[in-house]
Amino acid sequence: MLHTLFRIRFRLACPMLIILSMLSFSTLSAATSLQQGKSSVQCFVATGNDQGYTIKVLALRAGNTTMIDLESMARALRLSFRQDQGVLVLEDSRGIPGSLCTLINGNNFVRIVSRDTELPKRVIQLQSPPSLIQSRLYLPVTQACRLYAVWLDRDIVYSSSSGRISVGLRGKPAGASAVTIGVVRNDEHRVSAPGIQSAEASATVITGVEVENRANGAIISFLASGVPAEAALLKPDSEGNAYFSLEKASCDVNALSRIYRDGLVREITPRQFAGGGVQFTVTLDNRAFVINSVEFQRDAKNNRYVLYVRSNADVQEIRRKEKEEKIAQVISRDVEKWKLNTIVLDAGHGGKDPGAIGGNGTNEKDVVLNIVHDLGTFIEQRWPDVHVIYTRKDDSFIPLYERGKIANRNGGKLFVSLHCNASPNKSAHGSEVYILGLHKTRQALDVAMFENSVIRKEEDYQQQYKGFSEEHLIMSTMAQNAFAKQSTTLAQDILRPVERKPGSNSRTVRQAGFMVLWTPSMPSALVEVGYLSNPEEEKILRDRQAQTKIAWGIFQGLQVYRKNYETSSMSAMGQ
Repeated sequence: MLHTLFRIRFRLACPMLIILSMLSFSTLSAATSLQQGKSSVQCFVATGNDQGYTIKVLALRAGNTTMIDLESMARALRLSFRQDQGVLVLEDSRGIPGSLCTLINGNNFVRIVSRDTELPKRVIQLQSPPSLIQSRLYLPVTQACRLYAVWLDRDIVYSSSSGRISVGLRGKPAGASAVTIGVVRNDEHRVSAPGIQSAEASATVITGVEVENRANGAIISFLASGVPAEAALLKPDSEGNAYFSLEKASCDVNALSRIYRDGLVREITPRQFAGGGVQFTVTLDNRAFVINSVEFQRDAKNNRYVLYVRSNADVQEIRRKEKEEKIAQVISRDVEKWKLNTIVLDAGHGGKDPGAIGGNGTNEKDVVLNIVHDLGTFIEQRWPDVHVIYTRKDDSFIPLYERGKIANRNGGKLFVSLHCNASPNKSAHGSEVYILGLHKTRQALDVAMFENSVIRKEEDYQQQYKGFSEEHLIMSTMAQNAFAKQSTTLAQDILRPVERKPGSNSRTVRQAGFMVLWTPSMPSALVEVGYLSNPEEEKILRDRQAQTKIAWGIFQGLQVYRKNYETSSMSAMGQ
């Protein structure tokens, strides 16, 4: 159990602003009979150099216990997450190599898996299991802080006297490191979803079923963990039912039930025996297929049990299917090529380059990093098929030329760079969106010159940007002509929702010679979200709730762009 280490206030990104208005926490379910109220817990995170942010973490009061929403806490810590039917997967992608933390409703055990397969997995036991309340997982605040502290190996503590959470994201805990807590070796423990019957740690658990159809039959693989189990196979009866049994084994019956619309295998139905052991009924289509044999082998190397089902081969059918598969592969490649499946988000400046600085000391690099994190979270939650690439996830200095290379290396389909503006005219205000091109106004030139001035902080910048003149800009712009229309559409779609007040600035898309837009080989736009030189806008831009709203506005623009882009692309393919 961690004890109170420090008390400070916290302000972090939280897209919960949209969700809070939709939730009502007046009572718990009748089954719990606990009175609860809608509440929140103040949380402060220290990011280093006497800087930090404060944010409210969604909470419930159940008697004398304060329970916090694990998703809300994840947002506060800038973690990605996904939740489905009581299973919450948290992702820490800021560190190297990063890790995943899985919690399950009603399960006291939390599983932590590193992306480095050489590192051991970890299982952390909670004093009480997470509770699913109105589609969200909650834990008592002290347990939640301990969990995040042990997983992330950082100081995260709750003060019952002040009712606040304190977080230190930089540096290791004051005491011993927690990275070895809950280390699991040789698969000695498991975290199982509800429905899996308890078994000895070494017993066999069937974790998955895979069916591979072949022209002359099918291969059915039962994936397993644990020690080998005694297995037996009964050949198909007159109804086409084969029975595959494993002694002293278990499985999640609901998760492994399968029904197939076509092919030789029509259905797989597991049955768990009370005394231990599991039996799979494999229903084969013996009317459409002539079944010659069904054989069983154990694949010891991959720890799986394999059934080989052989049927009469139809040579013409084989050739027809091969032709169909080739056509399908070509179509699939074309469809994939036009999908907007990778978006690159670029938080301007960073590290030794603070960018614009407001009159109250607000750094551009901090504002845009928060907005980028919020925007990335919106994309990952609402578009699970879209991969988000960040040019920087923390307070790092990334050269301008490298940002475009990051986008190109990762196959980006869109590049969006976020910045804050500044002007000697303190009344200048509003949002602006730019694309690469020759400047048409003095104001556009001034903005580009300020953003480009960061190159002087880079090593060997004179060599890296040798030849970047107006002539070179013309050549780069010509090379970008393939994306000019798409970049303009992207900029227009973003500009509409990010304007905070109608008429607060020109709604036209502007163009200028931004070096950060010089390299990416994809539709690109640079968004100036507001003026830090304007005292009123600085106050707005440093507010975390306002930053989240700005990110949501940009996401709304991306939604419009994606819908129109993919619709027009697919229509063009069909012509």
